[in-house]
Amino acid sequence: MSDRIFKLLVIVLFSVSSFTVFAESTEPEQAKTCSMDNIRLEEIIRRLDKSPEGSNGMWQLKVGNHAVTVITDEDADRMRIVIPITETSELTEKHLYRIMQANFDSALDARYAIAKDILWSAYIHPLSTLSDEDFLSGLGQTVNLVDTFGGSFSSGSSTFIGGDSSELKEKELIKELLKKGKAI
Repeated sequence: MSDRIFKLLVIVLFSVSSFTVFAESTEPEQAKTCSMDNIRLEEIIRRLDKSPEGSNGMWQLKVGNHAVTVITDEDADRMRIVIPITETSELTEKHLYRIMQANFDSALDARYAIAKDILWSAYIHPLSTLSDEDFLSGLGQTVNLVDTFGGSFSSGSSTFIGGDSSELKEKELIKELLKKGKAI
């Protein structure tokens, strides 16, 4: 990961942290009951990558040739998976239009997002209700959005029929991650 992207990621993380503090104060108390936490999430991450960087709420692991960042905030009950795709200066109007279509029907649980002049693939979920399968599927979908950018723009999960996307080829990565990272 380039220095510029890493620095931008740190800036985005501080922005996310500020937002999640607000989110915590507005969520009901029962949402804080943790079934998933940083300890459990790190166990799953270590099944996928024997030597991830970071710990306790911020990890970077390799999935294929991608550096994937996982960020949590237990107090705010949030988990986020992010992968940089490209600088926004490289995006055309056609790309932006197609990204919005994909966010409607083929990105599904993962999403394309723009922050700090970078196009990201992102998956966001409450931490406490995150299951092993949710995390692994979200991870696969996030990687697939990067891999399919410029092509099918698909998370590989499924396609909402009411939209404009029709291709679905990326389910194999999600199946592989579920097999490799599932709890024993």
